[in-house]
Amino acid sequence: MEKRYSEMTEFELKTEIAQLKEKARKAEQLGIINEFAVLERKIAMAKSYLLDPKDFEPGKSYPIEEAPGEYFKIDYLNGVFAWGSRSVTPNKEEALPISMLINTDRAGN
Repeated sequence: MEKRYSEMTEFELKTEIAQLKEKARKAEQLGIINEFAVLERKIAMAKSYLLDPKDFEPGKSYPIEEAPGEYFKIDYLNGVFAWGSRSVTPNKEEALPISMLINTDRAGN
């Protein structure tokens, strides 16, 4: 039985991310866009478990990775998900894995 990302060690998460990246690369090369998109989302989820949600503050806006010029304002956090809205759609609530947010306050980010 597969482990949930929340149950994995840092090593297991990094191994999983590497395997998912390889699968995503192959899917992209084969032009399987749907599979590529699913794998990219899984990578973002796995990466979120390597971060500390406490490093992200409700009420603050963060740039969104791979969406230049877009910001995400966090209303609240639930696990590794930030709930809030994008700067381009301020009235639409959504959730993003915290790994999709660029935390400029953290060194090395």
